[in-house]
Amino acid sequence: MVKRVAVIGAGVSGLSSIKCCLDEDLEPTCFERSNEIGGLWKFTETSKDGMTRVYRSLVTNVCKEMSCYSDFPFQEDYPNFMNQGKFWDYLQEFAEHFDLLKYIQFKTTVCSITKPPDFSETGQWVVVTETEGRQERAVFDAVMVCTGHFLNPRLPLESFPGIHKFKGQILHSQEYKIPEGFQGKRVLVIGLGNTGGDIAVELGRMAAQVLLSTRTGTWVIGRSSDGGYPCNMMIIRRCHNFIAQVLPSCVLRWIQERQLNKRLNHENYGLNIIKGKKTKLIVNDELPTCILCGAVTMKTSVKAFTETSALFEDGTVEENIDVVIFATGYTFSFPFLEEPLRSLCTKKMSLYKLVFPSSLEKATLAMIGLISLKGSILASTELQARWATRVFKGLCKIPPPQKLMADITKKEQLIKRRENKDSEKLSNLPHFTQQVREQGSERKHT
Repeated sequence: MVKRVAVIGAGVSGLSSIKCCLDEDLEPTCFERSNEIGGLWKFTETSKDGMTRVYRSLVTNVCKEMSCYSDFPFQEDYPNFMNQGKFWDYLQEFAEHFDLLKYIQFKTTVCSITKPPDFSETGQWVVVTETEGRQERAVFDAVMVCTGHFLNPRLPLESFPGIHKFKGQILHSQEYKIPEGFQGKRVLVIGLGNTGGDIAVELGRMAAQVLLSTRTGTWVIGRSSDGGYPCNMMIIRRCHNFIAQVLPSCVLRWIQERQLNKRLNHENYGLNIIKGKKTKLIVNDELPTCILCGAVTMKTSVKAFTETSALFEDGTVEENIDVVIFATGYTFSFPFLEEPLRSLCTKKMSLYKLVFPSSLEKATLAMIGLISLKGSILASTELQARWATRVFKGLCKIPPPQKLMADITKKEQLIKRRENKDSEKLSNLPHFTQQVREQGSERKHT
């Protein structure tokens, strides 16, 4: 019978998990390596501790009406979209209201989570932690991993020839906190996600020039929609979801493109999605204006670096670059898990409903918050944690590991089949083009 549950991390997902454990009469113990709750939402001036934190100017992308915990709404005087400080205050209020802090061991690092020899019978886990140089070992009936997917910065330097010759400053967006220190500098931001867009806009007010490089392009929407209502409230609706399920993807894409280009023609701004690239979308109210004003200059993907300049795919060269900021995201990392479980958990496909590793004999380890979505991370992690704790108690069942692994194999084969079809189409394209040209020339002669 599951009773004691280890919760790894006291961020948004960790707080959800502690609360849901208590709701199911379980006994949670949360391990948090910093001295505060909130995870990445707790702003600090530096990132010397190696933890990913928000930058000072960050504002939430999801409005308060659609992003609170189900049983703890935001206060009326909170703005629709909050800065990072206000959002952290909400998390603190939530933790205090439900008395969650007493279940958290701060300044405690999880060193390892391993299966004991009798795991197939008990489903228990051995958790080794370290607090101020002192290690402790404890056995738990279940584990909820709530470390998210912002642990390991992705810095793909090997993809940029000449980057090691570059004499300027190289940063990952994880290290960016405040715009001070970039005055009068020429800055190149690589990567156009929400973070890359925010950093480019903020530095555009202070740096001599900001160059924003993208290899895919993106759709840009604002926080407000028709009538001034928060965009999330207008977009995330059941009727829209129903339409998306009924209409063919090509028709749906055509409608979306028309609507998004109505506000601003993305091609004119250098933001259009490049053919063959996956469609993505960011929330940024100021980027189009910054491009119009020349504070931010859009560039194609970087082809190579020299000591002081960057060569782009369109053949242009930008000289005298002082700083390169890689807003290239993160890779999943769970250093405290043992192999092969560690590698398995980094593949979302190997997680049943994005929560439970498929290969385990006992469903007593859950990954909470390892998701990317349009809506609220708070509501989503709460639903995941609620389901996971009910699985721990035996109130909900999941299929046996043999069936789950077989389903994964089928999915992998299906993906390979699609990839092979796509590559065949691409390889046949030159031959098809030649046939069309020959037919065209025949018509001309006749």
